[in-house]
Amino acid sequence: MLRCVTMKLLVFSDLHRDQDAARSLVERSAEADILIGAGDFAVMRHGIDDVIEILRELDKPTVLVPGNGESDAELREACAGWASAHVLHGEVATLEGVPFYGIGGGIPVTPFGEWSFDLTEDEADAMLAGCPEDGVLVSHSPPHGYVDEAGGSHLGSYAVLDAIERASPRLVVCGHIHGCWGKQSTVGRTLVLNAGPGGQLLELPE
Repeated sequence: MLRCVTMKLLVFSDLHRDQDAARSLVERSAEADILIGAGDFAVMRHGIDDVIEILRELDKPTVLVPGNGESDAELREACAGWASAHVLHGEVATLEGVPFYGIGGGIPVTPFGEWSFDLTEDEADAMLAGCPEDGVLVSHSPPHGYVDEAGGSHLGSYAVLDAIERASPRLVVCGHIHGCWGKQSTVGRTLVLNAGPGGQLLELPE
C-alpha cells in the first residue's frame, strides 16, 4: 500500500516591497514543497519588481495571487519567464494532485481609491464559482468574520466565505488585513490562515 506523502507549504502575504522578507522566504524554501503568496507584493501599484526579482530564485512550485496593491496583469508581467510560478486570478492549478484556486484583489471594494485593485462581492462571487472542492483556496481577502478584524469591524468578503462553505477547501491562505497576520481560524473543517510577510510553514491538512 502506498503511503500518503505529506505536502509542506510555506505561505506568506503582504510583502509590500520588503526585500528582506522576500530573501528570508527564499532561504526557508528548502523546507517546503510548494510556496503560496497571497498578494500585495507592491505598494499602491509601485515597486512589484522589488520583491518578484528576489522570489524568482525559487525553483519550487509557487502559487501567487494579486493583492489590491497590484493588478493581475501587473503580477503576470512581473512573473513572465518564471517557470515555477503560477499566477492565479479566477483560475486553478493542480500541483502534486491537489487543486489550487486563486482570487486576488480587495474584496469588497476598499476605500483606498483608484489605485486599489478591487472586486465587488458580485464580481468575486462569479469568479469563485469555479473553485473546486477539497483543494486549497488562495485569496488576498479573508472571508467575512474570520481573521479579518480591524478597528472593531469585520472587513472580509462574503463571497469568499460562501465559496468556502460551498467547496470546503482543505486550506484557505489569505492576507490583506494586517492586524490579523499570523492568525488562523476555521470555517467548518476548513483552516483559514492570514499569512503575513514573515511566512508560515505548515502541512496541508488532510
